[in-house]
Amino acid sequence: MDLLSSLKLWIKALRAPFFQAVIVPTVLGAAIAWYRTGIFYSGYFLLTILAVVFVNAGTNLANDYFDHKSRADDINKEFTPFSGGSRVIQEGLISQEKIYLAAIFFFALAILIGLYLSYARGWAILIIGIIGVLSGYFYTASPIRIGYRGWGEFLAGLNCGPLVLSGSYYVQTQSFSLEALVISIPVGLLITAILYINQFPDYICDKAAKKDTLIVRMGPERAIKGFYLLLIFTFLVIILAILLGIIPWMSLMALFTVPLAWKAARLARINYKAGRKLIPAMSRTIAIHLMSGLLLSCSYIIAGALKI
Repeated sequence: MDLLSSLKLWIKALRAPFFQAVIVPTVLGAAIAWYRTGIFYSGYFLLTILAVVFVNAGTNLANDYFDHKSRADDINKEFTPFSGGSRVIQEGLISQEKIYLAAIFFFALAILIGLYLSYARGWAILIIGIIGVLSGYFYTASPIRIGYRGWGEFLAGLNCGPLVLSGSYYVQTQSFSLEALVISIPVGLLITAILYINQFPDYICDKAAKKDTLIVRMGPERAIKGFYLLLIFTFLVIILAILLGIIPWMSLMALFTVPLAWKAARLARINYKAGRKLIPAMSRTIAIHLMSGLLLSCSYIIAGALKI
């Protein structure tokens, strides 16, 4: 296998497109810091991006490894581009041993950067980093297996919302912010929504593998209502934060994604039992997260430039 083919294979294994889950809140946290303080350290920002991407990479690889060990991915016949793992182990493209070692390697890289940022910017980064690495590893690893106990969706939302965004803000300012915490909630809710809707096609195999996600615990008929609530609360938090003066009024830009959310909810209602037919709703939910996060970041940059 040539270098380019090998690189493409590992990009598939890493599920690199999903790095947006941590890149978006990192960008937004730095944008809020700049808007409120005028501070932006590009070097620390780039290190933060690398650290969160490495944690995400380690988490994705570890999940593939442990979901293979539990056979949750192996028995999955309804996998999609957004669910069921990267499939590199199942297709015999990369051995499970290499996947596990790669997961440890990326976690180690994240730890090294985290230690430096903790030394340079403050001990709080160490605490955030420890939470991120441990929850990423034990998302599917024994004995905790968070994702198998019905809490994985909310943990991912917490990590990729408040934890990453507040951490990014702290790296820039060496302080925490109520504003950053509040605006991280809709970002985290959208990550929860992504994982949530992605688990509907996995319902049968997850149930067989005793992976008790929220979808397995509630059943698809009841669980689909939770998807609607996640989208509704996302936009309600943004509107409420603007009305209370916590975030700038230009953050209304994020509401441009409401029509996309309406379409995703409608498609989910029609296809939540239809396996691969749910893919359009899944892809739209990912787009809502990306676009909302970028629009919020742009709103802070524009508001800062206009000094409003």
